[in-house]
Amino acid sequence: MRRRFVSLVSVVVLAGLAGVLAPAAPAVAQINEVTNWNRIATSTLVQFPPLAGGAPPALQVNMGMVQGAVYDAVNAIEPRHEPYLLQTTFPSTASKEAAVATAAFTVLSDIIAGVPDTVTFPPFTVSFPNEGALQTSISNGYAASMAAIPDGQSKTDGIAAGIAAAEAMIAARQGDGRFGPSQWHSNTAVGHWQPLLDANQMPILDPTPWVGGVEPFLMQSSSQFRTDGPNALTSNAYAKDVNEVKALGGNGIVGGTPSARTPEQTHNAVFWQSTGGPTLLWNDVARDLVEDPGYAVGIDDSALLFGMLNLSSADAAINCWNDKYHFDFWRPWQAIREADRDDNRKTEPDTSWTSLLTAPYPEHPSGHLCLDGAYLHVLRSFFGKDKISFGVTSSQFGGETRFFGRFSKPLKEIIEARIWAGLHFRTADVQGAELGRNVAEYMEENYFQPLD
Repeated sequence: MRRRFVSLVSVVVLAGLAGVLAPAAPAVAQINEVTNWNRIATSTLVQFPPLAGGAPPALQVNMGMVQGAVYDAVNAIEPRHEPYLLQTTFPSTASKEAAVATAAFTVLSDIIAGVPDTVTFPPFTVSFPNEGALQTSISNGYAASMAAIPDGQSKTDGIAAGIAAAEAMIAARQGDGRFGPSQWHSNTAVGHWQPLLDANQMPILDPTPWVGGVEPFLMQSSSQFRTDGPNALTSNAYAKDVNEVKALGGNGIVGGTPSARTPEQTHNAVFWQSTGGPTLLWNDVARDLVEDPGYAVGIDDSALLFGMLNLSSADAAINCWNDKYHFDFWRPWQAIREADRDDNRKTEPDTSWTSLLTAPYPEHPSGHLCLDGAYLHVLRSFFGKDKISFGVTSSQFGGETRFFGRFSKPLKEIIEARIWAGLHFRTADVQGAELGRNVAEYMEENYFQPLD
């Protein structure tokens, strides 16, 4: 990977020298077929209904399938790193653009067609009213990609590479546990999670509780990076976590649970609760950086980056959801209301306490931070430094964009933001970020090694 970084830097330096000799041209975003289809994939998968796989952890699993196939398709034409699944190679003259579009389109089509009518955790029936519209949309996108590539043997060979990569991915994911049984078993004992109730007094449940049982893409097991787990209920560390969230994470509305949050902290807590979660946030950031002409990231390195990002983050989601249902730990709103049950003299119950935001699954570890930890580690490793300027656009506040100067800064803020939101204890945030980083480091040590 260091060789790749050196080559990228060399391109940037040479480009800078050229600028000394001639007037600088306006910077133009360098959109390639990898970023084009990453954009199509994220915008398509986020429109799935939650039960059909549109919830954030399942969305990330699907993105792992798409980007893993795209990586293999490009790498099979010009093998620069170890393949992920596809061992076959194709002529070096094959169109990489055709390979990328074909691989992404084929896997996306399979994902759309593979959503079952019912799921195995009773008694849900999956409604997928926009299935046809989404398939039509990606078909139109594929037609546009193909129309831009001249007909000939290069295009034909590229399509063949894309089909081969997609078929390898689809075959590898058959019977992988998607839409399998729920990982949750109700336990009313102290410290265990119980769902909130809706207006009809029905439990609000996780739409994709099967994610923790999915076969991982890179890891040896879905629990390989098991976290240390929540603090003991009677410990000082647990009391400190509870009292911090109790003070900062209340809903803060008039007549509701008071909160010591500042208005800025409230704003930032909601900012990170963006549609699609970390998957959309960090794929957007990666596209912006890849398309920035200052970084000169070509189609091969683009495929590598998005493959590493989404495969490692898919495994982070799988391990995280496995942990959630393994520990089955209660959320702050339950822990604070029922503090009289925890045998901890440093916690006091508040039966009216409510949080700023809620989530329909157990607390530990933080799902957001599991993915953030993986994404941000890969981005920092790929670009070779922490200090890079980038913008993060949230679906909240009319699509507000906030700017950061280091990859490490948003990670620190999100740890705090999940506490300000009343969603998590600090321990769950810190351990979640560590889980994501562990998965990314394992990926770096065992996959995508340079062939030279």
